[in-house]
Parts: sequence; structure tokens; C-alpha cells
Amino acid sequence: MNTVVLVTGANSGIGLVLCERLLSQDLEGLQLCLACRSMRRAQAARSALLASHPAAQVALLQVDTSSISSVIAAAREVKLRYNRLDYLYLNAGIMPNPQFDVKAFFKGLFSSRIVSMFATGEGILTQKDGVTPDGLQDVFATNLFGHFLLIRELEPVLCHAGRTSRLIWTSSSNAHRSAFDLDDVQHRRGARPYSSSKYASDLLSLALNTRYNKQGLFSSVTCPGFVMTNLTYGILPSFPAVLWTLLMPVFWLIRMFTNTFTLTPYNGAEALLWLFKQKPESLDPQAKYHSFTSGLGNNYTLPRKVQEIIIIIISDCRRRPKSLRTWSA
Repeated sequence: MNTVVLVTGANSGIGLVLCERLLSQDLEGLQLCLACRSMRRAQAARSALLASHPAAQVALLQVDTSSISSVIAAAREVKLRYNRLDYLYLNAGIMPNPQFDVKAFFKGLFSSRIVSMFATGEGILTQKDGVTPDGLQDVFATNLFGHFLLIRELEPVLCHAGRTSRLIWTSSSNAHRSAFDLDDVQHRRGARPYSSSKYASDLLSLALNTRYNKQGLFSSVTCPGFVMTNLTYGILPSFPAVLWTLLMPVFWLIRMFTNTFTLTPYNGAEALLWLFKQKPESLDPQAKYHSFTSGLGNNYTLPRKVQEIIIIIISDCRRRPKSLRTWSA
């Protein structure tokens, strides 16, 4: 039987590399759908994939996860094309207008948290969020709510008796509990919307498993590690590209001491591909699956239990049950 895979944010970075790695598995009957905001970039990505895999079945889908109408229209199109969806990779995301705290950066260079600072951006990055035409915070809508709405709209092709389907999120090590507040899920009042949205996706994945596992739909979250992508380069938009290149030897050196510096989109996609091969019933819904790269350049995937997520769910269920019921409804 054919395997149908849809990847959001598939025209560049980790999303595009994931598609390339999936096609390289040489799976018979694989149907791949690139779900992208820009159809021009999507066409270029499709052409690149077909250049190396001319017999591949690669379709395109226009979707802007920051737009409610776009998500609903895309879901309607998916249901017309496919009678089932086996894998939905929730990969699209933005980190708009990052502000770099130079003072905190140089202070961190000479502290014990230098590796964590580089790997997660904690303490040195803030963002200025915008508002979508629908009145939602831009980062919240793009990274989280648009995907949540897409899942709900695609229930008829994701949930079928007698077979399993998968939701696989691209989360982040930047998903910090300190950035998230159930009383402000859109992060209107904070300066770390990216971190908040990624932490919320970790929470949401747990809630989705509670709701859908009995219907054969399983959700997992991944962390790609520290990867050099356009999102990373956007952290310092005025930073010349040549300086990023000069920093690479420093990053390789750091990787000798930490396995979180995956650096390339190919390495960062390791956990996404690893999950594709696993039986969902064998996975831990309370774990985040991390892409790791050793100092010698070997890629592997390991789960890390997110204990604080379990703690916050329990405590907030007791304190604010209505807010969680709203998200799981």
C-alpha cells in the first residue's frame, strides 16, 4: 500500500532535507506532499527533489499556517486528494525579528552555560512578535495554532480503524517552561514567543496522544539540535555570511564536548527520519526525540523525558482545568 507523507515548511532547511532523506529510503509507493506558503519556492524544492529522484511522487500544497482560511482550504484539498494520511510532519515555523543581547552574549562566553547558550539561545534572544489578519499572534499562529487547526480539519484522513497515523512535530531545545503561561498561551505579553510556542507544542503533543491514540493517531516531538538554517542566520541579520563561515570551526570544536551541535539540516533531520521508521506504540509520548551528532560526525537519536511538562500539566490541571479542556476539545 502507498504511504502518504505531508510535510509543512518543506521548501527549505530541515523540511526539505527530510523530504530528500525520505525519498532516499527508496520506499515503494511513497507519496510525498510538500506543504509550503510560497508556491514558487515549493516548485523549486520539488524540481530539486525530482532531479535526484526522477521517479518520485512529489505533490505540492499551498498552505500558510499563520492564516486560518489558508489552513482550512489546504485541509479541504488534502481530503479531496487522499483518502488517508500516514504521516503529518508539523515542521513549519518562524522566529521573527530576533533581538540579540550582545552584553548577555559576551557574559555567557565566559560562563559555565556557554554550550547551553549556543544550543538554545537562552538568555541572549528576544523577539518582537506581530499580529495576523485573523487577530492572532504571528508566532503562535504559525508555529502552533495553524498546525493544531490542520490536525483537527484532517481528522477524517488521519483517524481510521485498523491502522495508525503519525503526527511528528519539529520542536526545539529552546522550548523553555519559563517562557510559557497558560493564562497567555499566545504570548502577547512576553518577549520570547518562539520559545513559548515550542513549549506549547510539547504540551499539545501530549494532549493529542490522550485524545487520539485510541483512534490510531500518535503524536511525537523532536528537537533538531543547533542547526545552521535561515532561521539561525536571521538571529543576526546584519552579521555577514562570511563571519558565520569563520565561526564554523568553533562550532565543530564545541561539538567535541556536546552532541547537540548537529549544525547541518541533514544532521538535524535525523530524529524526524528515525521516527518515520518506528512503530508508534513503542514510543514514549512523554519524551522528546533529539537529533544528536557526535564529535566524529555520527548521527543518532535519543529520547529525553520532559519531566517538567508532566509536572506543569498536573499542577495546571488542578489549578485551571478549564484552560486545558479548551485545548484538548
